[in-house]
Amino acid sequence: MSFPPFTITPQILLHLLAIQEVLGELKAVSLLKPSLKLRRETKIKTIRHSLAIEGNDLDPSVITAIIDNKRVLGPTQQIQEIKNAVTVYHDLAKINPLKSKELLRVHGLLMAGLVSSAGKWREKNVGILKGKKISHVAPQARRVPELMANLFEFLNKDKETPLLVRACVFHYELEFIHPFEDGNGRIGRLWQQLILMRHSPVFEFLSVESLIHEEQKRYYEALEKSDRAGDSTAFIDFSLRLILQSLEEFRDTFRPKPLSANDRLELAQGHFLEQDFSRRDYLSLHKQISTATASRDLAHGVELGRLHMKGEKALTLYRFKASK
Repeated sequence: MSFPPFTITPQILLHLLAIQEVLGELKAVSLLKPSLKLRRETKIKTIRHSLAIEGNDLDPSVITAIIDNKRVLGPTQQIQEIKNAVTVYHDLAKINPLKSKELLRVHGLLMAGLVSSAGKWREKNVGILKGKKISHVAPQARRVPELMANLFEFLNKDKETPLLVRACVFHYELEFIHPFEDGNGRIGRLWQQLILMRHSPVFEFLSVESLIHEEQKRYYEALEKSDRAGDSTAFIDFSLRLILQSLEEFRDTFRPKPLSANDRLELAQGHFLEQDFSRRDYLSLHKQISTATASRDLAHGVELGRLHMKGEKALTLYRFKASK
């Protein structure tokens, strides 16, 4: 089989490097136990912007009310869209984006009560309208199962392509194939986020959807540019730029407290348990700190009575004491 066509340009490489740098910064801070408030705020924001892109203009307070199981009033279809999205976004971490059956299952949840074909590949040929003109003719319906199987094959087996790029390619190709009767945009954006979460759990707390909503015109232009070029390069470039912007905004807004020596020792204890480890091993776990800082941390752990120490200088080994 052949994988989807795209080119990793110098600009795309720069985006990838910048994204990894910001992720490295975020890894060095206390994101291990994100607050329930942060999870809730991200869910509301993401649902709001994802559905707004599709024309759902209900007030965000409606989303909040539905999450809190309160009775709400409004257009039936828009209320149903929000209820479905709340169901799906309730626990994203449990969805496996690497399986096609999961895509069908989640589409069924997302579009329940909205279309009769929820959770099923489309059975009709379609053309995408832009105004009164057809801007994109999707592949024939009979080819959809095979094309989606190939796309999942690419997602799972092309290990040479960074997962960040595969997430963008998957999003574009899904929109190009247009495998469902309706809901392709919202499921495509959701699936990109789910794949990104496989790269880093930080992506559960970002709302790239809000940036897409703000740049909706450029989002569709990037899709159309890739359509004309016959590959997803332009869309990859656009998506990675938004991902980087979202990460930078999250980093600058969240401003979490850097890990203290006690925080680092706590993480090390959970990692090494009651096994011997060296200062070098400790540094491998905490790549963001210096050798001197690692030495101070370990000395602090010994002073507190949390660590046993044996050996001298470069041969020194440490072991956490068993918890009582």
